[in-house]
Amino acid sequence: MAERYRWLHDAISPDLIELHSIKEVIYSGRTKFQAVDVMRTGSYGLCLVLDGKIQSSEADEFVYHDALVHPAMITHPNPETVFIAGGGEGATLREVLVHRTVKKAIMVDIDQEVVEISRRYLPAWHRNSFDDPRTELHFADARKHLQHTKERFDVVVLDLPDPLEGGPAYLLFTQEFYRLVSDRLAPGGVVTVQAGAASWTNYQTFAAVNNTLKAVFPIVRASQVHIPSFTDPWGFACASHQLDPLSLSREEIDGRLAARLSRKPRSYDGESHQAMFVFPRHIRQRLAATRRVISDRKPVYTY
Repeated sequence: MAERYRWLHDAISPDLIELHSIKEVIYSGRTKFQAVDVMRTGSYGLCLVLDGKIQSSEADEFVYHDALVHPAMITHPNPETVFIAGGGEGATLREVLVHRTVKKAIMVDIDQEVVEISRRYLPAWHRNSFDDPRTELHFADARKHLQHTKERFDVVVLDLPDPLEGGPAYLLFTQEFYRLVSDRLAPGGVVTVQAGAASWTNYQTFAAVNNTLKAVFPIVRASQVHIPSFTDPWGFACASHQLDPLSLSREEIDGRLAARLSRKPRSYDGESHQAMFVFPRHIRQRLAATRRVISDRKPVYTY
């Protein structure tokens, strides 16, 4: 190209686009479900890009995966069976398997090609977790898999792409799907969800996801961490019928981490756990004011 740099146009909203210089395109193609690029950027290093949006970067993927996986896993007293929906690059599976209590981790991703691309080009993400003997890997629709399985899970991790209109995941953010997840939890089980931007660019989706979880689970705790490659503070939620992540002290969390994990998380510990669940007043107000419940008939779409 004539320009000194090629640029990735990462559209955060209709009114905001971030530009990232592209140093090298390592892979570019299209699967049955989405466009896939693996590229090295000047801003965040090696990145997995799906449908033109950064999904994971080598600079900060550990922040996202720590926040998604460990609060729910640590809240459970002895997580042995884990179900992962999505998570194609393998880093969510990697963090689940750090917990020595885990005997089986079932990962279901609809896009086999993304997993194979990640196997080849993103070894630092999965660290051979796909080949761990505790891993059971399926290429299918996660909702259909849960409808047909008789297994029950201590922890369910929903590491899904944002609910784009026409995308593969928008029916995995609905009340009907969360009821199905609830039915597949073992007694005392916990579900953890990536819930979208937790700030001004798209807080409506984050608030609606949390409110929809509240229509199914009596205990729902929203959390957030700052992930630079995602622009905004990013939102998550833990939900359960019995267990509350806020019931654990800093000391209890650090004790469970030391006893149960094969290595220390880079971003997560007892102190950061407590900080994740604290929001500024204006976000708390938006969460409290939200009445929308997402349904199959009225799904939510993000940009």
